[in-house]
Amino acid sequence: MTGEALIELRGVQKRYKRGDETLSIFDDLNLTIPAGDFVAVMGPSGSGKTTLLNMLGGLDRPTGGSINFAGSPIEKLSESQLSAWRAANVGFIFQFYNLMPTMTATRNVELPLLLTKLSPRDRKERVKTALEIVGLGDRSGHRPKELSGGQQQRVAIARAIVADPKLLLADEPTGDLDRTTATEILEMLQLLNRDLGKTIVMVTHDPAAAKYAKRELHLDKGEFEERLT
Repeated sequence: MTGEALIELRGVQKRYKRGDETLSIFDDLNLTIPAGDFVAVMGPSGSGKTTLLNMLGGLDRPTGGSINFAGSPIEKLSESQLSAWRAANVGFIFQFYNLMPTMTATRNVELPLLLTKLSPRDRKERVKTALEIVGLGDRSGHRPKELSGGQQQRVAIARAIVADPKLLLADEPTGDLDRTTATEILEMLQLLNRDLGKTIVMVTHDPAAAKYAKRELHLDKGEFEERLT
């Protein structure tokens, strides 16, 4: 169930310098995402989908305009403030999992918590809960190479939710998975959205994956077109 706006983009501009040229990705991007929403962002290659995710997650700053999170503008935060904000509020899920190959599932999931002030005991409890939520409580001691692709992505999802962030950002989370495994991951995201109230923004090229979201946004030429799923 969606609530008040969690994210508001107002007049967002994003430009990159390439030598003497200026490449404009967004000139006047506006978007409101209510708390509890599940949005799929689609669009052609180069339309700015990943740039959008990076700005929502505080990994990249807009050239102009504002990005408000729960009513506060994140683009005005210093780098250290932004890092602390990101650790507390945002979980990232990537196409290729980005797991540390020499670490167990438990240690991979614990990584974001090392930035917090939680005690080792509290960290252990958080990690255990996160792995149980994604159905991998019995795989906690396994390393990535001992897990299937779908299991590795579940570990990555556990890592994304372990700090209990309000926002999950997923960049092609099923792009490296077969259809059956992809369906399991998408159903997992639906569960996190429906039962745990996580707000999710998912970039995908797959129309079948986008159907799992509550709404689709098509990004083209720096503007959104909304389609209800």
